[in-house]
Amino acid sequence: MCEDARQRCRWVNVHNPLYVKYHDEEWGVVRHDDAYLYEMLVLECFVAGLSWECVLGKREAFRAAFAGFDAWTVAQFGAAEVEELLRQPGIIRHRGKIEAAIANSRVFLQVQAEFGSFDRYAWRFVNGEPLREPYHERTSSPESDALSRDLKKRGMRYVGSVTMYSWMQAVGMIQAHGRECCLGS
Repeated sequence: MCEDARQRCRWVNVHNPLYVKYHDEEWGVVRHDDAYLYEMLVLECFVAGLSWECVLGKREAFRAAFAGFDAWTVAQFGAAEVEELLRQPGIIRHRGKIEAAIANSRVFLQVQAEFGSFDRYAWRFVNGEPLREPYHERTSSPESDALSRDLKKRGMRYVGSVTMYSWMQAVGMIQAHGRECCLGS
């Protein structure tokens, strides 16, 4: 946890306690549990065209709307659930993203079945070790390109290279705190 706001990555809105807490306690922390990887995958897919701060502020509403981020339950959603989600005021009500989140849940489960866990599948793209680079260096990488390409081939949507790079940073596959940050290297 950073003691002084000036010691955090410059992208952090220090006036938003939720964002500060996310930066200090969650972003970039190496995570291997599939439930968390799935949650972040769903949320990152909704960020496209928006800001992470916006989506983070709606996280609890997303959690309620998407069955506590239970991939198996969400994978069972059909047309009626899509219509219900489109009426949920606390989430981003974008039909394409909602339908993609449901379809992506099915692919997520297929990947789990094939590899034993989504974690085992995803971490292969960084050879099992976090990559280290400052957050401002780039917005995609050869690793996020490869992960994006493979997920798209499997049928996932809203998983472009920039989205996957951001997801990889969020779950600790890419350690990207800036030099100015007390959590950086």
